[in-house]
Order: sequence, then C-alpha cells, then structure tokens
Amino acid sequence: MTQNNKVSAPQTAIPALYLRGGTSKGVFFKLTDLPKSCQVAGCDRDNLLLRVIGSPDPYGKQIDGLGNGSSSTSKAVILSKSELPDHDVNYLFAQVNITKPMIDWSGNCGNLSAAVGAAAIHLGLVANVPENGICAVRIWQENIGKTIIAHVPIENGGVQEMGDFYLDGVAFPAAEIKVDFIDPVDGAMFPTGNVVDDFSIPDIGQFKATFINAGIPTVFLNAKDLGFTGTELQADINGNPDMLDKLETIRANAGVAMGLFSSLDDAKVRLHTPKLAWVAPPTDYTASSGAKFLASDIDLLVRAMSMGQLHHAMMGTAAVAIAAAAAVKGTLVNIAAGGKDLAQVRFGHPSGTLLVGATVNNSDNGWQADRVTMSRSARRIMAGQVFVPQSY
Repeated sequence: MTQNNKVSAPQTAIPALYLRGGTSKGVFFKLTDLPKSCQVAGCDRDNLLLRVIGSPDPYGKQIDGLGNGSSSTSKAVILSKSELPDHDVNYLFAQVNITKPMIDWSGNCGNLSAAVGAAAIHLGLVANVPENGICAVRIWQENIGKTIIAHVPIENGGVQEMGDFYLDGVAFPAAEIKVDFIDPVDGAMFPTGNVVDDFSIPDIGQFKATFINAGIPTVFLNAKDLGFTGTELQADINGNPDMLDKLETIRANAGVAMGLFSSLDDAKVRLHTPKLAWVAPPTDYTASSGAKFLASDIDLLVRAMSMGQLHHAMMGTAAVAIAAAAAVKGTLVNIAAGGKDLAQVRFGHPSGTLLVGATVNNSDNGWQADRVTMSRSARRIMAGQVFVPQSY
C-alpha cells in the first residue's frame, strides 16, 4: 500500500448542532458561526454544506460526512435572529443531494421545522423563554417566505426534550412539539384552477391528478392508476429502477403542469420540489416496523417520493399538502378519505400513521389554507463542532 501525506492543512472547526426533527435529521448552524464567505448565498456556502454532509458521494453512503445516505438525513439548516416583526428566528433549509454536487434551496423541510424552535432556543436566538410551560417560537421560513410556529415545551428554563410522545417512524419517545404552518399556500392553492385535472404523459398514460401548493408543491395521484395499492414500503419501490424512472418522469411533467418548470430539463436540477404522492382508501396494512394497522385506524393511505426515493414515513411539508387537500371536497385526497367535510385526517404511511388538521377557506381569490397543524418531536443528538477540510 502506498502512503501519500503530501498535503497537510488544518481543518476548519465550525460550531454546530445535530438534531433529529420529526422523521428527519440535520446539521444546524447559527449564521454568524459560519465562515464570512459562507454567510451569504453562493458557491462557498454550497461547497461547505456539501462537505459537512459528505456529498457528493458516488457510493451513496456519505461516510465522510454527517449525512446518512438518505434524503431524510442529507439536510442542513442555517438559523439567524429575525429582524421581522413578531418573529424570533429566520430558518433557511438546504436539501443536500447525496451523489451530485447540488443543493436544492427551493423548499422547506417540515420535519426539521419541529427542531428549529428548539435549536433556536439552544443557540440563544429566542428572547423571553419562560421558566416552565410552552414557548411559542415564531419562525420565518426563508426558502418559501412563510411563518411557522413551533410550540416548544420548556422545563427549568431549558428545552424539554424527553417525553412519552411516540411519532411513527421514530424508534424512541420524546416531548411533543406542536407545529403550526401559517398560510402555507404559495400563490394559488390549486395552480391549474381545478381540484382534479386530467393529466396525460406521453408513453406513460393518463391520470387523474390533484396539483396543490400548500406546504410544498405536490401532485397527488390515485394509487390504483399507478398499479399500486397504497400499502407500498420502501423495498417495493426503491429497488425497482424502471419504476423509479417512471415516477421521476411523472414528477417532472407535474412540475411543468404546475408552472414550476419551464421544461422537463429543469427537473434534473430541482429534485426537492414538486413532490409526487399517491393515495388510496383505507385498508389493513403492515408498516415497515412490522406493526399492523387496521383500515379503521385511518382515513386514507398516502405514499410519497422524496429526492427520487419512496420516503420511509412522510415529509412534514407533504403532510401539510395532505391536510390542506383533504379539507377541500373533490380532491383526490378528500375522495380517498371518503369525500366528507374533513377538518383533520389520520393517514397511513410506510412507518405508521399521522394526524394532521387544516383550516381552509374559499373566497373570490380561490381556495386558501389559513393554518395546518401537526404534532412532531425533536431531540439534540450532538452539540459541538463539525470539522471541515480547508479545501472544501
């Protein structure tokens, strides 16, 4: 074996937190702790975050970084004190590509939103934290320009992290954090003006589709139109390259139909949005943990793709889209849930179930969502410094 140690340079140490939020994990930074050139958008910031997470990694494992080789864990967050009225903290989210030198800044991570309030308190970015009770942290989500309120439990002046709240997709209990997504619609809630569209894709077929901008741009299809049941687990989808290619083609065409892409080529550099999901009426199913769920436990089944793979649970932002769509009669989500007036739904996902609620209204400007609420949890895993080679 030949040893080559010609290049010797110290690494850069950057203060950081490593947190789980919902069913995701990410590296959290305070903006002012980053190197000066990385405190603004640009290549230096992107390259730094890529190196922190361990991307691009042709092996897909991110062994030389803090990513864990899945879209749910290949994430970074930058926090700063907000100067906006009635807001505590600015939250900027980075979805880091695993195998390519790319970061998608086009959307939010709803799961990590649950950890932002706690992280902001840990980093000293929130004033007037109570000694005990609930601290309502008002978050400005910079990627999409929306307000999120995280209701963080406080004990003895600090974040209460441990509790008995179980979130399906997370192995251990923690303290419950209720998260409100305020006015989560970006532009028109239904960008085509319809709650259901006929959606035709050359060489693939024609589908009924609900296109929605709430939480994150999402296209919902009927599971049966894809040849699915809505009970799929990751192994059923992610090991089938032909199926993954088909689903990505559908997602790309949906992006064009929603006005997010000017051409299908745009989908190659914008993998985070839109999301593709499929729905089905409730039926008995087995989750990835082996737990059994009955049709009577849920209102509908939903499966969703994230960064080219079937998500192991459900993205928080997609859960916002599910809640908003379920509350509007006639959408595919609402129909799958029985076609009733629904202020909240419990849906089945690959890891279990999730309860979400939405308040919507229909005016001269079309449908809007006033608020979507769900319960998540968050926990610090590491606090300290992350080391990055100076050549990043």
